[in-house]
Amino acid sequence: MEPNADVEHVLTLHCPERPGIVHAVSGFLLQQGRNILELKQFGDRQTGHFFLRVDVAGPDSANLTEEMRTAFTPVAEDFGLDWRLERLGTKHRVLIMVSKFGHCLSDLLYRSRMGELPIDIVAVVSNHLDHQGLVEWHDIPFFHIPVTPETKPAAEAELLRLIDDLDVELVVLARYMQVLSDTLSRRLTGRTINIHHSFLPSFKGAKPYHQAYARGVKTVGATAHYVNSELDEGPIISQQTVEVDHTFSPEDLVAAGRDTECKALSNAVKWHCQGRVFLHENRTIILR
Repeated sequence: MEPNADVEHVLTLHCPERPGIVHAVSGFLLQQGRNILELKQFGDRQTGHFFLRVDVAGPDSANLTEEMRTAFTPVAEDFGLDWRLERLGTKHRVLIMVSKFGHCLSDLLYRSRMGELPIDIVAVVSNHLDHQGLVEWHDIPFFHIPVTPETKPAAEAELLRLIDDLDVELVVLARYMQVLSDTLSRRLTGRTINIHHSFLPSFKGAKPYHQAYARGVKTVGATAHYVNSELDEGPIISQQTVEVDHTFSPEDLVAAGRDTECKALSNAVKWHCQGRVFLHENRTIILR
């Protein structure tokens, strides 16, 4: 990068609503010589909470990010902000978990390799060996952690050690077909995203697309959400749907569903890592 070339930063924050937040933030950015490129905000009248994401640009310098963080701290303390500031495009350290269905894994590997997602996939964990060759072809470490009812506590302990050792920021369940324990779910709250292979809650459990076929549905889809202790009921980040009709066989519905799963999951990962997702209580605010 050339000396003094412009560099972009993203500031995200949320706090209880009160007058003067935007004024204080924009004034700080002006003092820092930053030009606002994009600003999205939302004041939730139901909860009295305020959310903001701002993308700014300005001259680069040594230790700029840390200097801006230090300078912004008094503003954050004055308004009681929960905030984060980082360079635009900063890659998040991601661990992907998968079982036998590999389409979401393959999609994330491809999008990461092509630079479409701001992520660094530091490892893939699976309870099967089906995708070891694919993962290692991408030059990513693969870890086989089998799970049985008897070994589940030890397997989850091994997973947590791996997450800590690799400094993982986000865990992505890309069709990982093991239910995480309540303890693990609580430990990873707000940094674990799952893809639920159904759009309609009535089609839970095994073979949701076959259930959809039997009911003659006209829309199928998928839901990406944060993981919590309620199975497939975590705060929703992204949903995708596709229209179908009576000509679709169960296999056709499965194929259509795979596309929605990949898109919903990749969107959720992208928005999370771009700082566009705010988890507040049991819902999300997405500033796109």
